[in-house]
Amino acid sequence: MDKTSYENLTRGIIRENPIFVMMLGMCPTLGVTTSAENGLGMGLATLFVLMLSNFAISAVKYLIPDKVRIPCYIVIAATFVTVVDLTMAAYLPALHARLGIFIPLIVVNCLILGRAEAFASKNSVFQSVLDAVGMGLGFTLALTLLGSVREILGSGSIFGWSFVGEGAETLLLFIMPPGAFLALAGLILLINRFKGAK
Repeated sequence: MDKTSYENLTRGIIRENPIFVMMLGMCPTLGVTTSAENGLGMGLATLFVLMLSNFAISAVKYLIPDKVRIPCYIVIAATFVTVVDLTMAAYLPALHARLGIFIPLIVVNCLILGRAEAFASKNSVFQSVLDAVGMGLGFTLALTLLGSVREILGSGSIFGWSFVGEGAETLLLFIMPPGAFLALAGLILLINRFKGAK
């Protein structure tokens, strides 16, 4: 793998992480991360849509008229979101019910449309897929990390496995909406401190 391909693959994981650095996709980030499992499920669904959308957009970019490129990107993304939505409803009904409306909203996620406009429409299919995988992994890792922090502090568990006793008091604030903002702010602070220390 050459240097450009490696950079396209790894860029989204830490250096340009969609959540912690670029602040894209805040709606699902704050809405579904009440648990690590929800964060992982949403992240993987977005990764799948992002990867296939970037592939398709890069493959047909010369066939799309400039004036209608954004609506075309939305239609392409909506196709793959429908596949994800129906597949999750069939095979992961409990997770599908927990994620709810946020699955169809992947269509208008700034991450999907942003990568389509900024990268897939200007680069080769291979490089676009690498970019999508890197950005999707960064998004998935960030959602899972945020969901883990909120679940540990708010429920005393991780991926549904409880490590505190039944009567133990947890910080219920973290599984409520304000807790999402507090946990996200704390993680961004830690990541920026870590990046600044290098």
